[in-house]
Amino acid sequence: MRRQTWLAIGLLTVLLAPLATADLVSRIELEDAGALGDSDLGIKVGAVSPNGQDVLIGGMNGFARLLSAEDAGNRALDVELVTGRNSTIQDIAWHPRGNTALLVGDEGMAMRYDTYDHSITYVNGTFSVLGHDLTSVVWRPSGDFAYVASSEGKVWKFAEHTGFEPLENTAQSRVTDFSCHPNKNVCFMATVDDGLAVIDQSFAVAWLTQTAAYTWVGVDCASSVLNECVGFASGLESKVIRINALDARQSTVEENVPWDIPTGDFVDVSRGYDGTSMVHLAPLGLVRFAPLSGDAFSVLLPEDAAAWDPVIAGRGLPVVWENTRHNGFIITDFGNIISFTPAVEEVEMNIMDVLVLGAVAVSVPGVILGLIYMNSPWLQRKYRELRFGKK
Repeated sequence: MRRQTWLAIGLLTVLLAPLATADLVSRIELEDAGALGDSDLGIKVGAVSPNGQDVLIGGMNGFARLLSAEDAGNRALDVELVTGRNSTIQDIAWHPRGNTALLVGDEGMAMRYDTYDHSITYVNGTFSVLGHDLTSVVWRPSGDFAYVASSEGKVWKFAEHTGFEPLENTAQSRVTDFSCHPNKNVCFMATVDDGLAVIDQSFAVAWLTQTAAYTWVGVDCASSVLNECVGFASGLESKVIRINALDARQSTVEENVPWDIPTGDFVDVSRGYDGTSMVHLAPLGLVRFAPLSGDAFSVLLPEDAAAWDPVIAGRGLPVVWENTRHNGFIITDFGNIISFTPAVEEVEMNIMDVLVLGAVAVSVPGVILGLIYMNSPWLQRKYRELRFGKK
């Protein structure tokens, strides 16, 4: 009896154990979807509209264009935009309502795109940022103010009716990224040398301890459910940021997210499908982080991208978006457009996962009931009485 009990317990342990971590593989297949031009366009950034229908991209010499998010390879759907500037566009942020977008860049470039007539015009107060190379921009979820930052570490809050107002307690190194929690007016910024900082609801800036030693390339608040964001740094480093609900300035950083990637380094991060983060690698590759589960896994390995096309794989990856999980587009800095779909192996693995989970769902209750029965003389006696009592 004791041997049978331990056997059942062992079986239960195996069934309840998490599935083994998936192999380090590429989970998408690539397909050439054309190019935005015949020459190097120097694409720097792209941003998907809040309704998910359009992608606004920008780059060198004031280049800006609106693409279809669903059919990015179709040039007939493009809208060519005129900025009237030769400065490089470094970042783009759509207003939460989706009617306009801010474009910022070198030499104090600060402009607004309007979906109504596809015009691009100067915003109010641009004289305040003349001479500054603007690197990052983000709208607060409430849509009342945007944050704009520069290569010298300066940060401004912006609204059309007030123009640019500088924030205090900023640093001196380049601001590489902003991200705001979807359900709070709390935002985070990443810098090259000064660490991560939080901007609370009242526009106060506070620097997060134990982050200044890293070179931060991005930060993402992908989950609207969790009270956290994640910062990504070169050297395959990352930290979970726990938001203090009572005082955002008291937010803390916690454990590293484990990454098991043999090649490549973090260079940027985009919002993935269904509340996940898609981290850009150099050489060209992608990894995903799912905040709800805490899982991190490969999406596109650099060596697989190189095997597919060594020329394109040698270019930068400034823009990527998903329309559904593992379905979307990549745009290189040159202007190549690459569509991607789930790999066959990934589809087969998903089917196997469903079958295994189904078997576990059926088996575990039976094992538990069996354990209870084997360790309960009273149940065994009742069973014998029910089965043999009338004979």
